[in-house]
Amino acid sequence: MTKLSVNINKIATLRNARGGNNPDLVKMALDAETFGADGITVHPRPDERHIRYQDVRDLKPLLTTEFNIEGNCKEQKFIDLVLEVKPDQVTLVPDATGQLTSDHGWDTISNKDYLTGIIGTFKKAGIRVSIFVDPDEKMVAGAAATGTDRIELYTEGYARNFPVNKEQAIAPYIKAAEQARSLGLGLNAGHDLDLKNLNYFSRQIPWLNEVSIGHALICDTLYLGFENTIQLYKRQLQHNL
Repeated sequence: MTKLSVNINKIATLRNARGGNNPDLVKMALDAETFGADGITVHPRPDERHIRYQDVRDLKPLLTTEFNIEGNCKEQKFIDLVLEVKPDQVTLVPDATGQLTSDHGWDTISNKDYLTGIIGTFKKAGIRVSIFVDPDEKMVAGAAATGTDRIELYTEGYARNFPVNKEQAIAPYIKAAEQARSLGLGLNAGHDLDLKNLNYFSRQIPWLNEVSIGHALICDTLYLGFENTIQLYKRQLQHNL
């Protein structure tokens, strides 16, 4: 079954709003694991407006599921942190400094040489590498040429169009996912996946390795409770419903 990695950035945002350590980020990450999460995702940014670099260091020795660190690999501070902490997976995202949220995938063709080099650096350290990619078959082929282990499909377009026409919304993702599989790439997905659109997405691409979900999951938690919400998301990834 597709794994659920819970992105805890929004928990850090809430903590940082008042200072101190409430909510306790580490405790909530460990609770997420207890409640059924298959992994924990963090996305530290240079201004540390949500996840702090020290949070990443604090989490690593305590987590018992997969640890995924996302971020802008053109920031030397990010590279140094990942090589220090050695998570199970690093997801490379082409964010600009100060960007509110990730909003596009890599141009894997024009950035081939750069990506090949940085991916090699992380793989040499024993870290699985995934790169953020739009549902474009040319970009998937370009990703395979860089030596990455996986791609993560950027799913904002799917989520935006799902209420209008779910078949059209999923079509380019199926094509991209099929090409990734044919090229031997692992497959992750993330951005704006939620309780309404997740099950359909995972049913159409049943070989999906992992989804990373944060914003929607934490919003649902406010109404439904943390444990219940994680279980509801896990249920969407089951295909025997």
